[in-house]
Amino acid sequence: MSLSPILDTFNGEIITYTISDRPNLKMVTNMLKKAKRKKNINDKIIIHSDQGWHYQHATYRKMVKDMGMTQSMSRKGNCLDNAMMENFFGIMKSELLYLQEFDSMKQFKQELVRYIHYYNNHRIKLRLKGKSPVKYRALCA
Repeated sequence: MSLSPILDTFNGEIITYTISDRPNLKMVTNMLKKAKRKKNINDKIIIHSDQGWHYQHATYRKMVKDMGMTQSMSRKGNCLDNAMMENFFGIMKSELLYLQEFDSMKQFKQELVRYIHYYNNHRIKLRLKGKSPVKYRALCA
């Protein structure tokens, strides 16, 4: 199972994501299409990623450029380049993945969708004045 999210560094919100059975080009191009349809996603966007082949693919890179975004790819073996996203993955693993067993990939995907909703709308962060990412954005609007 593969998750391809876009995280807003302003408030740590997962603004869009796609889930696929395996990493593939369709997963990341669909993620970009979903991002394009989102509101408030028209500032200067920098898309950070690891060096997965799908993020290096010419079609993906062209889509990023054509959408007016900037691609930032982490250096090989250096997770610090993508630290905020790696932090989200660590939190998600400790709060969801490691706490329960799943009967199927379908169940895991459903729980992952629920978790991302919880993370964005209900999970408070001290750096956001004790607000969830969505509530903090609304407070600052």
